[in-house]
Amino acid sequence: MDTLTLPKDKQTAAKQETVEVTGSVALLDALIAEKVDTIFGYPGGAIMPIYDALYDYNDRLKHVLVRHEQGGIHAGQGYARTSGKVGVVFATSGPGATNLVTGLADAMIDSTPLVCITGQVFAHLLGTDAFQETDVINITTPVTKWNYQVTDATEIPAVIAKAFFIAGSGRPGPVLIDITKNAQLQKFSYDGYKPCDYIRSYRPKPLVRKEYVQQAADLINKAEKPFVIFGQGVILGKAEAEFKAFLQKSGIPAAWTILGMSAIATDHPQAVGMLGMHGNYGPNVLTNECDVLIAIGMRFDDRVTGRLDKYAKQAKVIHLDIDPAEIDKNVKSTVPVWGDCKETLPLLTEMIEPKVYPQWLQKFRDFEQQEQEICIQPELHPDTEILTMGEVINILNDLTKGEAIVVTDVGQHQMVACRYAKFTKTKSNITSGGLGTMGFALPAAIGAKFGDPARTVVAVIGDGGFQMTLQELGTIMQSKVNVKILILNNQFLGMVRQWQQLFHERRYSFVDITSPDFVQVAKGYGISGQKVSEREVLRGALETMLNHNGAYLLEVMVGKENNVFPMVPQGCSVSEIRLK
Repeated sequence: MDTLTLPKDKQTAAKQETVEVTGSVALLDALIAEKVDTIFGYPGGAIMPIYDALYDYNDRLKHVLVRHEQGGIHAGQGYARTSGKVGVVFATSGPGATNLVTGLADAMIDSTPLVCITGQVFAHLLGTDAFQETDVINITTPVTKWNYQVTDATEIPAVIAKAFFIAGSGRPGPVLIDITKNAQLQKFSYDGYKPCDYIRSYRPKPLVRKEYVQQAADLINKAEKPFVIFGQGVILGKAEAEFKAFLQKSGIPAAWTILGMSAIATDHPQAVGMLGMHGNYGPNVLTNECDVLIAIGMRFDDRVTGRLDKYAKQAKVIHLDIDPAEIDKNVKSTVPVWGDCKETLPLLTEMIEPKVYPQWLQKFRDFEQQEQEICIQPELHPDTEILTMGEVINILNDLTKGEAIVVTDVGQHQMVACRYAKFTKTKSNITSGGLGTMGFALPAAIGAKFGDPARTVVAVIGDGGFQMTLQELGTIMQSKVNVKILILNNQFLGMVRQWQQLFHERRYSFVDITSPDFVQVAKGYGISGQKVSEREVLRGALETMLNHNGAYLLEVMVGKENNVFPMVPQGCSVSEIRLK
């Protein structure tokens, strides 16, 4: 079979000769042209022609065989989040395609760029309830930025170009392309791949209105108690340097959302912690005391705002976002600043006056001191024999120097890790934010390691979430990917149990979860590990995990009924946050 990429002197569309190729070959040529290096997938009948073509290109396209399609798409998310590139996922039709839906929804709400390729039955069988036929287009329309079904091979080059452009531009997101089997097999005259950089009626970046930037600067310059809250938009926009310059000149205290964490170092002198339901005390309370609230690349999620009718009513709100649909959606802005923050932040920085706010910043530090005494010290340095999740993360920080990528699942361990993990580099905190997908961490950590192989990747997982996708230990075994797995086992579905304790009179309804011997399960996959429950051996066990040559699983037994505080109870305002 001919190789799919022509010689270098004929690789551009202008220089390529017309050749006859199958739709499958055209697809793989498109992926190489888009500089794809890794694909996460699982083969099946309806996508078999693509896998047959892939057989001849394993020297140019690394394929990672996952154990479940949900694992594949979460791995694609982890890859995209650490590499800054578009993740690519393959799945077959029917159940293969529907197994992607959770990951698509997760990627959609967390703005993760993916291109998912699904096989489909022959075009003439569409609508006949053929074997493994599912209407994947209608199923995935609500959870994709764009989707399209290809029934003719001649469409493939242009459709794939459009898919990558849409997935990676503007506010990123997942795209799904469903390709019928006949289109994969069909030969056609192919004259090369042409990347897409324009689609009529699609404007990935809104026009920056400088008059609004000036209005925002005027508000900031007059402010006495301004406050910055930032999200993942800073990271997605590759605007970390521009954001730091803005902070340095403005002197304004800044707090992050969960997905915005690591855009600046967690020890930045103006960093005041995390917002939200289990965020830090000061940022939550003082949201309702600031006079100007500057929101950058975040969407005012309900876990950040609490009760909207009691959220920052005293403040003038400046909202910088690339997606116009997010501005005024939840919180009414005084000044909307549409645009990519990599473009808008330098304009804003140029217009603001250099200032410092020592008294205002001290208020955050005073609240932090209260939180230290009531919440943080007992969690990080407990005076009981029972281990806490926080002390595990605290030792992990010390050993990694804040340089590791930490991938968290969903639950109490996620909140603890996001509260206490320390980061010095961007793209370091990988978690399921908006959808809250249990089972995310293990496959996402695999993808994260492929996305940034030089960095240490630690998956921090609860005993419940781990059991949702633990089959991906097989992917680790086969791919020999060096991922560190840290299970914080409290023998409960901890976050649900906490709510049942606090708001349902300790009626623990089906949250007591029995787990297998995780170390023995890992051993069955050829992965070394150990289980610890004593403080005296914890640091040594974490050192062993980090220094081990290859994947390693460490299970740490922690307190069964420990709770995560502070906490904003549901239905309360952010200023009603509880310390205990």
